[in-house]
Amino acid sequence: MIERSFVMLKPDAVLRRLMGDIINRFEARGLKIVGVKMLNISRELAEEHYAEHEQKPFFNDLVEYITSGSTLAMVVEGDDCINLIRKMVGSTNPKESDIGTIRGDYALETGRNIIHASDSPKSAKREISLFFDDSEICEYKMPDEHLVYENI
Repeated sequence: MIERSFVMLKPDAVLRRLMGDIINRFEARGLKIVGVKMLNISRELAEEHYAEHEQKPFFNDLVEYITSGSTLAMVVEGDDCINLIRKMVGSTNPKESDIGTIRGDYALETGRNIIHASDSPKSAKREISLFFDDSEICEYKMPDEHLVYENI
C-alpha cells in the first residue's frame, strides 16, 4: 500500500553535510520525495512535534537541540514506506543500530541521532500536517515506477 511518511534531518545531519547521502538512500530504495523544505524550527513547533515526550526527562534537551540549527523536513512516499524507512533509519540509540542503517553509519549518540522518521500512519499524518501545507506536497509519477512497484 502506497503511504507517506514524515522524515526530518536534524541539525547534526545538516551541519555534517549528510543531507544528500541520506536523501540518496531513500531514492535508491525507490521511495519518492514529494515534499521538502529547509527550516529553522520554532520552539512552539518543536514542542508540538515532540508533545508525546513532554513528560519525559529528555523533552527540554530534545526541543533545545531541534531548534538549535537548520533542519530538512521531507514527505517521503512509497509502498509500506513507514516501516521501510524505520528499518533504514535504525535504532534511536546509534550504538544499537546495525551498520548499514542511517544511524548505524552516521549517528554518534542518542541525543544527536541525525534523523527523525514517523513511527506510524497516524504519526505521519500528524507530523506532515505540522510541517507542510497540502500545496507543498507534489504529485508525480516516476518514469521507472513500473520497475520499482510491479503492481502499478
